[in-house]
Amino acid sequence: MIIPSTALQDKRVVLGVTGSISCYKAVEVASTLAQLGVHVNAVLTESAGQFLSPLTFQAVTGRPAYGASALWGQEAHILHTQLAREADVLAIVPATAHFLAAHASGQANSLLLVTALATECPLLVVPAMDGGMWRHPATQANVDLLRSRGVDFLGPASGHLASGQVGIGRLVEPDCIVAHIRALLGQKGPLQGCKVVVTAGGTREPLDPVRFLGNRSSGKQGLALAQAARDRGAFVTLITAVSVPEETADEVMAVDTAQEMQAAVTQSCTDADVLVMAAAVADFRPASPEVQKIKKDRGTPSFTLIPNPDILASLQSLHAATGRPSIRVGFAAETEDLRQNSQRKLESKGLDLLVANDVGKDDIGFGSDYNAALILERSGKIFEVPRSPKFVLAERVLDRIEVLIAERKV
Repeated sequence: MIIPSTALQDKRVVLGVTGSISCYKAVEVASTLAQLGVHVNAVLTESAGQFLSPLTFQAVTGRPAYGASALWGQEAHILHTQLAREADVLAIVPATAHFLAAHASGQANSLLLVTALATECPLLVVPAMDGGMWRHPATQANVDLLRSRGVDFLGPASGHLASGQVGIGRLVEPDCIVAHIRALLGQKGPLQGCKVVVTAGGTREPLDPVRFLGNRSSGKQGLALAQAARDRGAFVTLITAVSVPEETADEVMAVDTAQEMQAAVTQSCTDADVLVMAAAVADFRPASPEVQKIKKDRGTPSFTLIPNPDILASLQSLHAATGRPSIRVGFAAETEDLRQNSQRKLESKGLDLLVANDVGKDDIGFGSDYNAALILERSGKIFEVPRSPKFVLAERVLDRIEVLIAERKV
């Protein structure tokens, strides 16, 4: 799922492509980054040109792309220094064993190699090669040397290889590569150094081993909030009751029930700066879930429900004792009296912000890609966000969090 971000607009990535059969996946990486508003310039080695042409990348990015002959071209006074100077991230996707050896020894006989030598931006290397080549002592020595110089490695992954064998050496999937590049692009953002805990999805309270009491929360708003915080440089812990890819946040904690979520939130908040409680936590759970699957022939079952813990309220003692998390943000899913009910929750739970949305409307809220909300602050300020994609609401919430952080540093 591509979650846009204004923080990525006009960022610049140089995408180096070397001659591995997996280089076709670099086209998807380039296309996704371009859709996010990133300026992508591809640089292909001579061997990569045997598989793809610069025109392929130009077509998906709308930006110039360069082949081996461009080293001596007229695109810029000195092309490699321009690319190196303007790049926010240089990503080599895929990186062959030959590239690792050449860059480790400081070679400068191609446009990509001289650009890699000239740049001072973060360098991400995503290897792809046969398993034996990856395991070879020479390759591992080159990897160790490059890591010692600050090069960031991603992968390789295990799986089916072009040789027909199965093992380590496979290129990491494009979604994971894009997520890693996003993290590098955002690492010096306004939330650099902050730990943000975000909860997402609807909890599930078991009735028996196969059935549960739950709600219709998709987790999309929580995912958008986690991504928006990460794009601004925060270290993000995502506590989720829905399945998400591991690369969605810096740390992902999977939970099912409200009690599991409370334990994870309490643990994560001991050193957190911000908590954004976007999950739809079940208010009640069965007092005695059945140990075995309920059979229809036993008749209609009945359950006694008991209250689940109020996670935000339970954190007030932690905040009073330690000041953590410094900023607490809650969500209120209401179907009536939106402003009054939300104001009551804001005050009773001691929150800094409360995001209130009317989940009774069909075109926003649970399951939708859109949302509309009121953002209430403890100060009494109220901000209205009209129906918008959920990433827009996420950015408005993060805008207010940034303001609160700045005010408390004065």
